[in-house]
Amino acid sequence: MKRVSKISIIQFRNYSSATFAFPNRITCITGANGSGKTNLLDAVYYLCYTKSYFSAYQQNTVQNGKDGFRVTGVFDSDGGQETISCKWLQGKKEISRNEVEYEKVTDHIGAFSAVMIAPDDTELINEHSELRRKWVDGILGQADRGYLERLMRYQRILQQRNAWLKQQAFKPSADNTELDYYNACMDADGTYIYERRKVFLAEFLPLLSDYYHRLSGGNEPLDVRYQSDLGEKPLKTWLDQNLQYDLRYQRTLRGIHKDDWEFLLNGMALKQFGSQGQKKSFLFALKLAQYAWLTRALGHMPILLLDDVFEKLDQQRMEALLRIICGDGVGQVLLTDTHYHRIKEAFGDAAIVGYLAL
Repeated sequence: MKRVSKISIIQFRNYSSATFAFPNRITCITGANGSGKTNLLDAVYYLCYTKSYFSAYQQNTVQNGKDGFRVTGVFDSDGGQETISCKWLQGKKEISRNEVEYEKVTDHIGAFSAVMIAPDDTELINEHSELRRKWVDGILGQADRGYLERLMRYQRILQQRNAWLKQQAFKPSADNTELDYYNACMDADGTYIYERRKVFLAEFLPLLSDYYHRLSGGNEPLDVRYQSDLGEKPLKTWLDQNLQYDLRYQRTLRGIHKDDWEFLLNGMALKQFGSQGQKKSFLFALKLAQYAWLTRALGHMPILLLDDVFEKLDQQRMEALLRIICGDGVGQVLLTDTHYHRIKEAFGDAAIVGYLAL
C-alpha cells in the first residue's frame, strides 16, 4: 500500500498556506461548502498525476491573484517514505521525487496512483466519447509505459496527418511519401492501442459486474461494448480506402481516436434508458473496478478519493459502499462531506477512521 501521510499546500486554489496529516486509513474531511474540501482532494490527486482532476488549465489551480503554487506530499510505502513536490510558476511545471527533479513529467505516471469519485462523474456515462477514451487511456497509461508512449506518438502523428490533409486543399501534391509515413506509424501504434484496449475490457468487465451487483443489490446483466473501426478492418486499410473522404473533410475520420465504449444494462444503452439510481450504481462500480484493476496492474493500492458522494446515494447504496471501502480490498480513503454527524453515524467508532474538520 502507498498512502499519503502528510501534505503541504501553498497558493493552491483557495489555500494560501496549509498543512494536513492523514494518520488513519480512512480520513473523513468535513466542512461547509467552499471550505476547501474538494480542493484538498484535488491536491492529493495532483501529487499522483501532476494535473488537476477538475480543470485542464493549470492557471485555474492557482490561488486568485498569485502566479504559482506548490504542493508537497509525504508518501508512506513498504519501502519507507518518499516526498513528491509539484511546483507551477508562471507557466512552468516542476515535479520532483525526493528532491530530484524528473526530466520528463511522464516518468512520474504510475509511481503513485489515485482514483477519484466526484458528483459530476456521471458525464462519463452521459456525455461524448472523448471522455471515455481519456478515462481508459488514463488507466492503461499508468500500467503500460509502452501504451502511453504509443498513444502520445499516435496523437502527434494524427495532428501531422491532419495538417497534411489541410495543406492538400490549398496546395495539392502527387507525392504521397509523407502520407505513407503517417499511415504506417498510425497503423503500428493504433493496432497496439486497440489490442491493449481489448485485453483491458476483458479483464475489467468481471470486476465491473461484481461491484455493480454489490452496490445495487440486484442481478441485472450488464455489458460494455467496445466500438472501434479496427474491429472491422485494419487501420492501414481504413486510411488507404478513406483517403478521398479524409481529403474532403480535411481530417482523419477513422482510427482509434474515434473509439468508444457503450455501457449496457439489461441489454439496453444505459445512457438513454438507465434510471438515475442505475447510473449512480454503474458509475461507482466503474470507479471501484478501476481501483481493483489498477491494484492488480501496479502492485499497490491507489488512494481512493470520494468527494461528497454520500449526498448522492440512498441508504442501501451508501451502506454497500461503506462495506467495500472498509474491507480489505481498499487501502487509504479520503472522503469529504458537509455533514459531520452523517459521516460519524455511518462509520461509528471504527478505529480505522479519523476526522478532519475544515
